[in-house]
Amino acid sequence: MRAKNLRYVVVLCALFVGFHVVSYLVTPRVFRSDVEGVLDLKNTIPEKFGDWQVDQFVGAIVVNPQQEEVLRRIYSETLSRTYISKSGARVMLSIAYGKDQRDGMQMHYPDVCYPAQGFRVESLSSADISVAGRVVPARRMSAALGSNRNEKITYWSVVGETSVRSGVDKKVAEMSHTFSGVIPDGLLFRVSSVGSDAAREYALQEQFLNQLFGSVDQGVIRRYLGRGV
Repeated sequence: MRAKNLRYVVVLCALFVGFHVVSYLVTPRVFRSDVEGVLDLKNTIPEKFGDWQVDQFVGAIVVNPQQEEVLRRIYSETLSRTYISKSGARVMLSIAYGKDQRDGMQMHYPDVCYPAQGFRVESLSSADISVAGRVVPARRMSAALGSNRNEKITYWSVVGETSVRSGVDKKVAEMSHTFSGVIPDGLLFRVSSVGSDAAREYALQEQFLNQLFGSVDQGVIRRYLGRGV
């Protein structure tokens, strides 16, 4: 019995040590942003390009203090602008970038944030959109506030260099970085416009995106659009 007990203790100790060795080996210790550099939203997204420029007459979006505190904790940098075209069309751009995209630092997606601000989500669907010669797996959402504002939204997220659409895709991307010992960065990219004609608004947004990324430095486009799943 003593020999059996000893073998039992030895096996338990080996499993315990093995577990901690594996945990150490798969625990990411290097931030991807320390290698690639932190993405500078304000200086890599131009204020003027193609038919578009920042609308200087639109005031900053007011965010309640509690939400602002949450955004500061989750994201390293955010960028919100409204652009106006030569024809007078407007597109709102919002980008949130975080250098740490592990489980404890989850993005706040529009289908959650808009209802929290009083909007009613009327539709939500997947869409593969063509931007700068790439196919980006995105989501499209229609949201209404009362009877006067109908907003059409296109958004996607990127973990490392992988563009993701679903929670499963995001988890796979996180795990692939984890096993390579890297803590991934990531971003949530959103454009929206006000109008009831969905086809017209989404076409306007694609035109905006293609002109925008036709003016963004090629070296950082992959960090905004990803490389697909």
